[in-house]
Amino acid sequence: MTTTAIIVAAGRGTRAGGDIPKQWQDLGGRSIAALAMQPFADHPRVAHLVLVLHPDDLATDLWRDTPTASVVAGGATRKASVMAGLAAVPDTTTRVLIHDAARPLVSAQIIDRVLTALDSHQGAAPAVAVTDTLWHGADGVVTGVQPRDGLYRAQTPQGFHLAPLLAAHLAQEDDATDDVGVARAAGLDVAIVAGDETNIKITTPGDFARAARLMGQDMDIRCGNGYDVHRFGPGDHVWLCGVKVPHGRSLQGHSDADVGMHAVTDAIYGALGMGDIGQHFPPSDPQWKGAESQIFLRHAVGLARDHGYRVSNVDCTLVCEYPKIGPHQGAMKAALAAIMGLAADRISVKATTSERLGFTGREEGIASLATVTLVKP
Repeated sequence: MTTTAIIVAAGRGTRAGGDIPKQWQDLGGRSIAALAMQPFADHPRVAHLVLVLHPDDLATDLWRDTPTASVVAGGATRKASVMAGLAAVPDTTTRVLIHDAARPLVSAQIIDRVLTALDSHQGAAPAVAVTDTLWHGADGVVTGVQPRDGLYRAQTPQGFHLAPLLAAHLAQEDDATDDVGVARAAGLDVAIVAGDETNIKITTPGDFARAARLMGQDMDIRCGNGYDVHRFGPGDHVWLCGVKVPHGRSLQGHSDADVGMHAVTDAIYGALGMGDIGQHFPPSDPQWKGAESQIFLRHAVGLARDHGYRVSNVDCTLVCEYPKIGPHQGAMKAALAAIMGLAADRISVKATTSERLGFTGREEGIASLATVTLVKP
């Protein structure tokens, strides 16, 4: 079974307030939609993501921090947006998970439960049983009591086998508030799996504060530092933070001697408590001679991801008299961003001299210091 997650982010969310739609507003340093997508991007049983955007958002940078996904324009109704997402899934897709971009705190456990239920049902969705007494009311007065037995509060992701869900959508002309309603109207069986009180939907301004509190309860934040030095030797360029910089000498090392990228890599390993580059890529191993340092950095980022962390931000300082870093600063940030899957505004690359003191002041080599923050939601 090949599963694609469809993240519906085409609404305007006016009740939440703010100058931009709620799914693009910030929550703990990332957009709500990016947070909603990340658990699916990290899940080993989800092969592909489709992001459904409002047509007005396509040409903007609102979604720049979202994980890699196929991007498609949504429609005027939720049903039309879901249909656009279904049309964009890869041909290999047999099952879909449809998730609301306004639910930023979905967990891997909920995703697992939905996928497991699909092994024996045509559809499955998380829900939380209603425990409060329910009233009917009018004009501010209670007019009746609604029995709560068998009532649930629906959540997402809602999962389905692709073919029957697509047929159900094609057969129903009216709009629906969720895909379970569409599936039920077509006679599909939908299993209820345990949802979670933390899997809230951002709807009103107060929900932002509530979500921030919930994130803070379980968030694991780690910081790591990295330091590296390489001496100068013969050559006509240096590699710094993934950029080839012309220079009268080259940095010497077993790999390409990218001192900046090595410091960032070691900072990630340090935050994870997993040693340094030398432990993962021993210089005594000839296969790493002359290797591109992006191999090491990609490994460190992947290791963090495998342990449930994402890199929140990077701060790298290069210590040298020459070459001058300023003209290459933007390219270095872009190179690190591409390798690490981060927005460039989450990466700092800066330089300083040592006032002609020490080995860097004597232009014998370059040093680099880096700090990295890892976050586990």
